[in-house]
Amino acid sequence: MRVKIHHEGANILVVLLLAVLVINVPLWLWVRPLIWPIVSTTVFGVTYMLVVNFFRSPRRIYTGDPTHAVVSSADGKVVALEEVYEPEVLKCRCIQLSVFMSILNVHANWFPVDGEVTFVKHHAGRFMAAYLPKSSTENERSTVVIRTPEGQQILMRQVAGAMARRIVTYAHPGVEARIEDHMGFIKFGSRVDLYLPLGTEINVALDDKTVGGITTVGRLRPDLDPALAGKQG
Repeated sequence: MRVKIHHEGANILVVLLLAVLVINVPLWLWVRPLIWPIVSTTVFGVTYMLVVNFFRSPRRIYTGDPTHAVVSSADGKVVALEEVYEPEVLKCRCIQLSVFMSILNVHANWFPVDGEVTFVKHHAGRFMAAYLPKSSTENERSTVVIRTPEGQQILMRQVAGAMARRIVTYAHPGVEARIEDHMGFIKFGSRVDLYLPLGTEINVALDDKTVGGITTVGRLRPDLDPALAGKQG
């Protein structure tokens, strides 16, 4: 089965392959005993395959009921699920649902809901481990707000981790957001936070595994009184 590589990784993989060849071809030609070329080729080969695995970009089609669906933006594990006050953009109480991506997960990020992008901002910050609670507000991060057709605001935040040093965000204000589309990419370990209106029906629990663009993590309740769905703190 052919593996599709995300365009964010194409240049990295080409450079890494050239480095592998430059280092290992001379070893095979001139170094004896052969155990050293064998060891070097094995180490570099495994490393290269791990990087290929990291930048894989599977095509995913959401097959669930799209009515008011909130779909996971990332592959990984649910590490936070609680009511919090979101102070930077929404400035109200929300349900925070965070998914941590290990280096073995797909690192493309999907839009969590259908709607229109209304806000995008990059925040400089630290590079603490992404599973720590403070990483959501202190780490390097990118914030995107999507307004659903019913007028609800969903905030998605890409958070850099100890190893992630580059956040790529494709969204910009005015763009149509669709569940099946990539919103961005985070390189080498990180997390994605969703801030959902109070009253949202949550379909996952802590430590559950999610699949980006596939797992329905919740359903919005546009029938709720807006004052209850976003109480001011």
